[in-house]
Amino acid sequence: MEKDNLLQSLTKYVLPTEIVEYFELVEIKESGETLDLYLDESNIVPAEYETFNLSPNGFYEESAIKDFPLRDRKVILHVRRRRWIDSKGKSYSRDWELTAAGTRYSKEFAFFLKEAFGYLPNSSPIS
Repeated sequence: MEKDNLLQSLTKYVLPTEIVEYFELVEIKESGETLDLYLDESNIVPAEYETFNLSPNGFYEESAIKDFPLRDRKVILHVRRRRWIDSKGKSYSRDWELTAAGTRYSKEFAFFLKEAFGYLPNSSPIS
């Protein structure tokens, strides 16, 4: 199996399902005790907008999401949502719910923390 396919296969086990299906891993950085994974939304027009004749129009500002640690490293997902425009200049995008309400944790990680501790420790912005 070639290297790209191996990396793609590994991401299915490491990243949240919605991320694997709709985002592409574009960069990985290690800094101290943190592993930063950079993800861009794939250029797949949402089904509800297929008849609108949309063109890609860059990305929204990146969002940082805390996810499960890997090998004693904090994991931060840096997610950029895609934006499309129609011929009149109106902007469209998917409405993602990648984090647990009121937190910067992935939904799965927040659920795990709440089950393990009964609450979400330090749900403040990423430091």
